[in-house]
Amino acid sequence: MNTAAFAQGLPVTAAVALAVLLAAFAVGVRTGHHRGVDVAWGLAFTAVAVAGQALSAGHGDPGRRLLATLLVTVWGLRLSGHIWWRGRGAPEDPRYARMLSRAPEGPARTRYALRKVYLLQAALVWFVSLPVQAAQYVPRPPGALAWAGAALWAVGLFFEAVGDGQLARFKADPANRGRVMDRGLWRYTRHPNYFGDACVWWGLFLLAADTPLGWAFVGSPLLMTWLLAFGSGKPLLERALGADRPGWAEYAARTSGFLPLPPRSPAGRKGRG
Repeated sequence: MNTAAFAQGLPVTAAVALAVLLAAFAVGVRTGHHRGVDVAWGLAFTAVAVAGQALSAGHGDPGRRLLATLLVTVWGLRLSGHIWWRGRGAPEDPRYARMLSRAPEGPARTRYALRKVYLLQAALVWFVSLPVQAAQYVPRPPGALAWAGAALWAVGLFFEAVGDGQLARFKADPANRGRVMDRGLWRYTRHPNYFGDACVWWGLFLLAADTPLGWAFVGSPLLMTWLLAFGSGKPLLERALGADRPGWAEYAARTSGFLPLPPRSPAGRKGRG
């Protein structure tokens, strides 16, 4: 791997991630709602991958570069499109409303949103995408490990896309208002979309893991998995669902919190979350 060329490209990809999130920040200030940052999340990853594709020309294997860029682009555009469609016309996301309520209204709250939401997410996009950027500079064609990563990515995309689709159809039925979604993939894990997201990023990590430098970025999928399972993903969502969804406790008692597993029987629920 041409480590010098890779290092020279890092500030450029950081600037690309920052530009996308700053554009989202401008939209958020204009509309007064900051939920659009979730749409920008997938777009920023896509923009970084496309920038890395251009910067790595002449340094990495064309097939590996194309594979890495294509996988990130498909994932990022699907996610952004889904979040945009789901949230069109909706009020502010309660997560951001609670977060921003910690700062006084006016310019102070705007600056707080910039620091705590947009700049933080720009940094996360850049850091989590490091294995993808590294893979784009690997001079060898994809090998068995890279193709295993692509397969794991496909599993992750399946869980994300199918889980999101099942939940959207469930919510579209007025008869399900206030009920807990426990069908399809949601019967086996309380968060098929979060589990799928983790698989996607471990799969993308494997695209670079057949090089010694690639293993230096194992922290990227580790951080993404931690955020999904223990950070800003699962815990915050479950706290809200547990407060306003009748039947949530029973559903949580029988359903795995992250990894897809068969539903637990009543006899096996005690002491298992």
